Amino acid sequence: MKLDILAIGAHPDDVELGCGATLAKEVANGKKIGIIDLTRGELGTRGTAQTRDEEAFNAAKILGVHLRVNMQFADGFFVNDKAHQLEIIKMIRYYQPEIVICNAIDDRHIDHGKGSQLVSDACFLSGLRKIETVHKNENSNQEPWRPKAIYHYIQWKDIEPNLAVDVSGYMDKKMASVLAYKTQFFDPNSDEPETPISSKNFTDSVLYRAKNLGRLVGTEYAEGYTVERCTAVDSLFDLK
Repeated sequence: MKLDILAIGAHPDDVELGCGATLAKEVANGKKIGIIDLTRGELGTRGTAQTRDEEAFNAAKILGVHLRVNMQFADGFFVNDKAHQLEIIKMIRYYQPEIVICNAIDDRHIDHGKGSQLVSDACFLSGLRKIETVHKNENSNQEPWRPKAIYHYIQWKDIEPNLAVDVSGYMDKKMASVLAYKTQFFDPNSDEPETPISSKNFTDSVLYRAKNLGRLVGTEYAEGYTVERCTAVDSLFDLK
């Protein structure tokens, strides 16, 4: 299946938190969207890999994306090396996305920055003809493919975005997909250990960050991204 957008996160819930409303909006616009999780989040303090699998499935249904795949890289310990790059290249060539959205370029969790650079490097390498790959669902060498654009969502750190997407009308769906991760986020009845993302303040911050960015760009809610190259428009009137 050829995708319009492939959203990639180091852990299940990264994509929902970072770009869930954008994905929901593009699904509503008829775009084909896929999600890849690099790990199962098995080192997470709360919940288990099995509960995260179930939560990720439920979150994907809420967003309405067309597919979700887990690479089963080692949580906390995957690296940006040839072996991991080749696995991502296979996925990029298989799904041929026009746009890739991935982790923040720098963040509190070490996997976020690693995942960000791994995906960026794989997107470049995927366009090189002399790198030969075969996807498990194909019987021949894959054709090279390089996405037209790579965007990085913003996570724990307040990185200033280069680009904002108006997601007004889609925050309810985003929040529902985030809260599908019942073991990870605020639950006053949970007896699991507290973590930086399990507080009510964190859950509230997902909304107020989008609302504040919306204020800055003149809309109700927005999600922010950093970009790897200069963005262009056909006309100044395309800008809001």
